[in-house]
Amino acid sequence: MNATLAAVVLSLFSAVAYAAAAVAQERLASRTTDSGMLRLLGSGAWWWTVVLNASAALLHVAALKYGTLTLVQPLGALTLVAAVPLGARVAGRRVSPVEWRGTALTLIGLSALLVTASGPAPDDVLSVPQALGVAATTAALIGILSRPGSRPGLRHATASGFASGVASALTQTVTVAVTDRSGPLLSAQVIVVALLVAAFAAGGLLLSQTAYRGGLGAPLAVVTLANPVAAAAIGLFLLGEQLQGGPAGLLLAAMGAGVAAWGVVTLSRSVPEPALPEPLVDAGDEHPVAAVLALEPGSAAYEPSLLPKQPGSGQLTPL
Repeated sequence: MNATLAAVVLSLFSAVAYAAAAVAQERLASRTTDSGMLRLLGSGAWWWTVVLNASAALLHVAALKYGTLTLVQPLGALTLVAAVPLGARVAGRRVSPVEWRGTALTLIGLSALLVTASGPAPDDVLSVPQALGVAATTAALIGILSRPGSRPGLRHATASGFASGVASALTQTVTVAVTDRSGPLLSAQVIVVALLVAAFAAGGLLLSQTAYRGGLGAPLAVVTLANPVAAAAIGLFLLGEQLQGGPAGLLLAAMGAGVAAWGVVTLSRSVPEPALPEPLVDAGDEHPVAAVLALEPGSAAYEPSLLPKQPGSGQLTPL
């Protein structure tokens, strides 16, 4: 298996794990008030989403070992593609024609990007001054986007995408520096950059959780678009990565990016078909993540324990 194929396969599995975590996070966020973040930290189901995100992140790290940022990061759009059937499945509904169209556009655009961004495994890394400069610039942007104001969900989603994209770029530096065996395993560069990765990865997770309070579609689309923009900028301008095919390849990449973005926006604006009727079940014995995914967004206030939905009541009844 060559480096490009390995990166694509690992990115695919990573996207599925991220999609499952995003759907679970949105279900949890819909039950959480503005002051409910501390309650989430005490929720077993929320920590299961952290496990899913961590698993996806490990697969993403492995993909970054074999593929460049300009290849791996756009494949993050597969997260939204995977979230469509997964979200439909847990909601008990069919995937709508609009969602199928958005999925097709996204995959077509990514295919064009895949052709132009494929190349050898990465070998360049960010220096410590470059990593600190990127971190400072990103932190300033996140601070601006996180200030109180209108459309907080989309602003937090943009900040989350930037944080996650920068974390990926820094992760690639750590991965390449550790595995090339040209220096000490725990050099100053590796330690400093690893600490920055931890900070931006955690920040991106918490920002996305906040963004999903208003729903999954638009915030996830913004995260999906902002992430590769940040990472690709670092790869092209600081790591010397290049697109294949010269001017024609650059044009194809631009067209592919446009089509993929069109597909992502289509997915984020799609109106789901009505859910199929489901038999009542007792959630008491379910796995905590399964119990969260089975809830309809906004159907209940956040409570320690809930009885199953009663026929015709339209509400969940707290114990």
